[in-house]
Amino acid sequence: MKLGTPKETFAGEARVALTPDSARQLQKLGYECAIESGAGQAAGFSDQSYTDAGVEVIEGADALWKAVDVVAKVREPDATELTYLEKGKTLISFFNPAGNEAGMEAAKESGANVIAMEMVPRISRAQKMDALSSMANIAGYRAVIEAGNNFGRFFTGQVTAAGKVPPAKVLIVGAGVAGLAAIGTSTSLGAITYAFDVRPEVAEQVESMGAEFVYLDFEEEQQDGAATGGYASVQSEEFRNAQLAKFREIAPDIDIVITTALIPNRPAPKLWLEDMVQAMKPGSVIIDLAAERGGNVEGTVKDEKIVTDNGVTIVGYTDFPSRMATQSSSLYATNIRHMMTDLTPEKDGQINHNMEDDVIRGATVTHEGAITFPPPPPKVAAIAAKPKEVVPELTPEEKRAQEVAAFKAQTKQQVTLLTIGAALLLGVGLIAPASFMQHFIVFVLSVFVGFQVIWNVSHSLHTPLMAVTNAISSIIILGALMQIGSGSWLVILLGALSVFMAGINIFGGFLVTRRMLAMFQKS
Repeated sequence: MKLGTPKETFAGEARVALTPDSARQLQKLGYECAIESGAGQAAGFSDQSYTDAGVEVIEGADALWKAVDVVAKVREPDATELTYLEKGKTLISFFNPAGNEAGMEAAKESGANVIAMEMVPRISRAQKMDALSSMANIAGYRAVIEAGNNFGRFFTGQVTAAGKVPPAKVLIVGAGVAGLAAIGTSTSLGAITYAFDVRPEVAEQVESMGAEFVYLDFEEEQQDGAATGGYASVQSEEFRNAQLAKFREIAPDIDIVITTALIPNRPAPKLWLEDMVQAMKPGSVIIDLAAERGGNVEGTVKDEKIVTDNGVTIVGYTDFPSRMATQSSSLYATNIRHMMTDLTPEKDGQINHNMEDDVIRGATVTHEGAITFPPPPPKVAAIAAKPKEVVPELTPEEKRAQEVAAFKAQTKQQVTLLTIGAALLLGVGLIAPASFMQHFIVFVLSVFVGFQVIWNVSHSLHTPLMAVTNAISSIIILGALMQIGSGSWLVILLGALSVFMAGINIFGGFLVTRRMLAMFQKS
């Protein structure tokens, strides 16, 4: 079968669903690959680079659609592209099935199979095909860069001869994939970063990235993230009021707001209202990543940047991944390639559209002349943070009792080991001749000293200083040197071998350490 990618018709779309690298991988699955001439130009992939990768370059969209069995694209197909669908063809792209009934009907009538990349279920096995996460990751990063482009100050604080510059304060609303990417970028730029999410289980992730989680003084039973595919669920009116009150409280202190909140198959919730915009300082910036679904911010204009009366810039661009087209295309093409891998279990270039497979069934919106959207819930639970087990705090008396019990157990173990060791030494001493015992005692003492030297090194230093600790442990070489002067040829031979092996440990350990330290030296 032949897989092809047409040029995107959506205005301003620069991404492409097939790259030269992904084409090489698809060919290993047994597929021939084709691309419309110029389809990858805006993403930095020339026709020649595709030709070099063994991809057929076809002139015109009409010829491309007719020549291939599988079509991979980025944006949902327009009315003209829907007319190219026919029985036996498979379309893999973003499709927006919840808001594209006409498209699904057209695909159903044509008999084509349609796989919507945004419908890939969020289960562990499907992470490699999760195009929403791939694009959200880029959007979150780019949102911070766009905010910096419109913000008139540094992100990080500075103290200069000309005066002190305070750090920017950034609020990220929604700690999904896009939100976490924005948090990581913001903190790495030195801003004081705050984050809010209706799912309390993400607080630990937020704080581990160096941001401060904004908590509400409100208790509400939260729906498990696994039940909603890892997305936020709809909250009660009381929770929403508490959330808005918190945002009103912090709005005057925030310099940059990035909103990422979306609920599957629903319009974006309004979270940053007009009075909050008015409360922000002149020069502040708001990036609304939910603009395509109506926006989280009152006043957002889709695909436009506006400046309010009080000097706040609101950015409603919906093409953040397309603004980093090369990176986005590479990631999206990899998602497509992994989907094709699941569709081709035999690696024979033939699609096996297995509707019993959770991932394939979940992403399929039309199949053999029938609409299969919405899909049933996946058999495997979605990716979600495991709730922390609540451990009751111990009283001082209970803690003391635990410490005493642990001390007694450790003492008992040490006494037992010493008793066994003494008994073994006594037995050896009664049986073995005096000449053997002289050597044996030196051996035991050398092992004991070497063990104690290593055991007293802090565990946190074992990895970075492993080579040095190996060298230090070779203090047992002293025992070997003492034995070389013995009259027995066997003892001399064993002592010499011990010196040789311990010497390798010593010199090799310091040599490896030097190489490790050289890795961290500036050239």
